[in-house]
Amino acid sequence: MTYEAALAFIHDTYKFGSKLGLDNIKLLMSRLGDPQKKLKFVHIAGTNGKGSTSAFTHSVLVEAGYRVGLYTSPFIETFNERMRVNHTLISESALAKHTEKVKEQIDEMVKEGYNHPTEFEVVTAIAMLYFLDEACDVVVLEVGLGGRLDATNVIDTPLVSVITPLALDHIEYLGDTIELIAYEKSGIIKSNGTTVSYPQMESALSVISEKCQNENNDLVITDLNQLAITKSTFGALEMTYKGQPYSLSLFAPYQAQNAAMAIEIIDVLKRKYGFSISEVQLSEGLRKAKWIGRLEIISSDPFVIIDGAHNLHGILGLVESLKMLKGDLDVVGIVGILKDKDVLGMLDEITPYLKGVVTTKPDNPRALNESALSDAFREHGTPVLYENESIKACVDWVLEHAKPNTLYLGFGSLYMIGEIRSKFHH
Repeated sequence: MTYEAALAFIHDTYKFGSKLGLDNIKLLMSRLGDPQKKLKFVHIAGTNGKGSTSAFTHSVLVEAGYRVGLYTSPFIETFNERMRVNHTLISESALAKHTEKVKEQIDEMVKEGYNHPTEFEVVTAIAMLYFLDEACDVVVLEVGLGGRLDATNVIDTPLVSVITPLALDHIEYLGDTIELIAYEKSGIIKSNGTTVSYPQMESALSVISEKCQNENNDLVITDLNQLAITKSTFGALEMTYKGQPYSLSLFAPYQAQNAAMAIEIIDVLKRKYGFSISEVQLSEGLRKAKWIGRLEIISSDPFVIIDGAHNLHGILGLVESLKMLKGDLDVVGIVGILKDKDVLGMLDEITPYLKGVVTTKPDNPRALNESALSDAFREHGTPVLYENESIKACVDWVLEHAKPNTLYLGFGSLYMIGEIRSKFHH
């Protein structure tokens, strides 16, 4: 199988939709010899900050000399971003090799009358074969959606279960209250493990701590009272956590809490499992961590930043970043949003900081069209400078009309910021 054929097979499985449940993935994994049973995991669920917390944890473990897998979604620019070992993305040949093995078993399953696995189940199975083949000491495994019924939950008890900040998102799948969302996310907590959680609102935390009691898990809660940002500029953030100073290249203020989560994860790995990680390795790993599309500077002239904020909680984090960083810069948004998000709530928070917007339409069946988005911005009193469903046309417009002392800020959809990033880099 070629790399192109592997990608075509994976993308063709989109038509099987997204079905939450573990029966299919359990069957597929058992036919593949249950590679996940031979691996160790840090399993990370949550609404926001999963990817960055995963990136910090991965970077520290690599710095400490371990062989570390990282599984995340969605990708920003290339599919291969979804699985990597020690910062190196899966090669085209490895992706083709493992996809072929997975496809063979799926073809047999379908012949026998079983449901065809979904895209996320297929990719999760490929990743498990890859991480085993690469002899990973530990895998940092990011949940796709929810937790309890997510394909990644096919694993046995992980070294650490992690729950990053929770907020209302994907309510059609996960429930429309914070307690229901906490119930779904805490489904990754398994017997006799250790759980690290963000200090959620009380109703969510009570669900998580009850699950920890039932499953005999120690619960570690990140202590935001001991977290302080000492300096934040475009390009670097300095913070202290529990009295120790740290520097981050991921400079959005919201990254400080993700780094604090990673520090707690590393502490559990050292205390409970005997991982050997020095203070210097911890500091260096945090400093070197990169995560594309999270308040990332992609051009200095014109000054363009992209951010993955795509729900209300993410927008609140972005607003905090703008308050701290923008100074006297004018901010022009390059915005595309999916229509199942709280669009008006997001605009209520961000529009006071925008001088104007360029609106576009993410390449996704759930996207809000650009004219409806423009209308919503106008209702908030924000001038619409340009609208076009083509993201390339919007980038061209920015390049042609860019003004000095202006920050062009792409946000609203991960699908869209990936395209903006590609256009600027090519």
